[in-house]
Amino acid sequence: MAMARLLVIAGSDSSGGAGIQADIKTAQAFGVYAQTAITAVTVQNTLGVTGAHIVPVDVVRDQIIACLSDIGADAIKTGMLGSAAMTRMVADTLAEHAPSIPLVVDPVMVAKGGSSLLEDDAITVLKKTLLPMAALITPNLPEAEALTGILPVSEHRLRNAAMVFKLLGCNAVLFKGGHAPTSNEKSGDVVRDTLWFGGDFTNLEAPRQPTPHTHGTGCTLATAIACGLAQGCDMPDAVARAHAYVQSAIKAAPGLGQGHGPLGHAF
Repeated sequence: MAMARLLVIAGSDSSGGAGIQADIKTAQAFGVYAQTAITAVTVQNTLGVTGAHIVPVDVVRDQIIACLSDIGADAIKTGMLGSAAMTRMVADTLAEHAPSIPLVVDPVMVAKGGSSLLEDDAITVLKKTLLPMAALITPNLPEAEALTGILPVSEHRLRNAAMVFKLLGCNAVLFKGGHAPTSNEKSGDVVRDTLWFGGDFTNLEAPRQPTPHTHGTGCTLATAIACGLAQGCDMPDAVARAHAYVQSAIKAAPGLGQGHGPLGHAF
């Protein structure tokens, strides 16, 4: 069987913990061939982002077409897009050159250290152009609030947010619960991600691991799901496998850096 192929459209992380670098490491762990269209070169480490150079839009477009016209792709994942112009171009290019390839959209808006990674006017473009094309979007709770106006911290709010995403043309959403308030349950704190797919809600739970080494978890999770779709998994199986992988990668974190360190992608 031919190796599954993935195209990632995202920014570069100089510290290697998130972005394109985490995407390639994740794809390698799943035995998927990764190609990249780099949207930005960031200056960052485990302490935060201190600078970014946005790659010209036409250069990113040419990267996407170069990959799709030769090796091709079985799934596509988007990460940091940065601007409205970049977001619109990616949507237009994928609509023209990859209309039937499953697309996972990680709506990267804010870095782990708090730096903004998406211009305000790009949010409207994202909602109108790229989200309706996606097989799955993977917002954390603040991103879900920015996109829907609803912070989904309860079952009722979660269902309302899912309905707003449905009105935006989305067919599947993975609400990442890492930003939820900590639990006071005697059983210990639990992190809950919730998949809305096919009209159903499925919870994926794991104990909250007491570690600062969670840099790149969002990138890694979305890419791991895209790898599953590229390999022919159905959506629930791809999400469950990716969720388990991220939990193991957090446990295997090498403990590098003075801040939010990288995961152990090759555990």
